[in-house]
Amino acid sequence: MSADTSLRWKQYRGDPAIRGGLFEQCRVRSAMDDQFNETFAQIERLMCQHGVFHAKLHFSSSRATLWLYSDPCRYRVLSVDELLTATPCQACPSTHYPLDAIVAAQQIRPVLEMFRTLRFSDEQLYLRSGSLNLINGLVGLNFSCDGSYYLPAAEFLASPLARWFGQ
Repeated sequence: MSADTSLRWKQYRGDPAIRGGLFEQCRVRSAMDDQFNETFAQIERLMCQHGVFHAKLHFSSSRATLWLYSDPCRYRVLSVDELLTATPCQACPSTHYPLDAIVAAQQIRPVLEMFRTLRFSDEQLYLRSGSLNLINGLVGLNFSCDGSYYLPAAEFLASPLARWFGQ
């Protein structure tokens, strides 16, 4: 199955007041920032083995929002501490990787690692949240300037860092 061709690179500008104050702010290290490796391992496990098809990581507020393939109309919001306990895996039954996934299981970790890069590449323009949807193949990004982007995972992984920071 291929990605929906109507879902190509999209950018949405956010609140002008936030963009106007961009250079008066800087990234503050969060609990999730301190636990990237554990968080990424858990998200990868939940997506590959426990039916989570969409995960949004809110780095600034150290929480995750998860959608399950078996219950797509109800999302779960977990703090990083809740995410890293065994509870999410117990609440999400073991299952096979979705057959209709556009994103290959091997692409999950590289997407998450790129989130880390975008989070720490600049002190003022940084990733606040990132999401990955295995079924429609989209990555969502929300930056400190309140800009939001949506693009196919393969395009996201192929993008040079300069695309995000205008370098």
